Amino acid sequence: MMTEKKKWFEWVTGSLEEKKQYREHQERVKQLPAGYRETQKALERYLLYRGGHGSGQELLRMMTDLADLIEGAAADGTAIAEVIGEDPAEFAEEFLANYTDSQWITKEQDRLRKAVAEATTSQAEGAES
Repeated sequence: MMTEKKKWFEWVTGSLEEKKQYREHQERVKQLPAGYRETQKALERYLLYRGGHGSGQELLRMMTDLADLIEGAAADGTAIAEVIGEDPAEFAEEFLANYTDSQWITKEQDRLRKAVAEATTSQAEGAES
């Protein structure tokens, strides 16, 4: 019974474990030096608006990977511009391309391809009859 309540509650509010991981991630970002922290937050904002992720776990993985990259640059003293290049939007798009599996648009693209393939097949079979 307790498991059913937990599942129902998490269905309504989202995964409690993911919320905990996200709070831990936010604390980690707060520890970054100022310029790196602002860059991380700006990239996260863009990725959240642009991403369209269907999975909270995938989103957390993406944010953690980004934090690893920015945190590593801060630790090495690598300039932000050396990490992200001249165009932050281009960097974000290339970074995001590594996380397309759970995006809603990817699922819809696959659904479209399948529907058209089925329609094409049924049309070809109808023409042969």
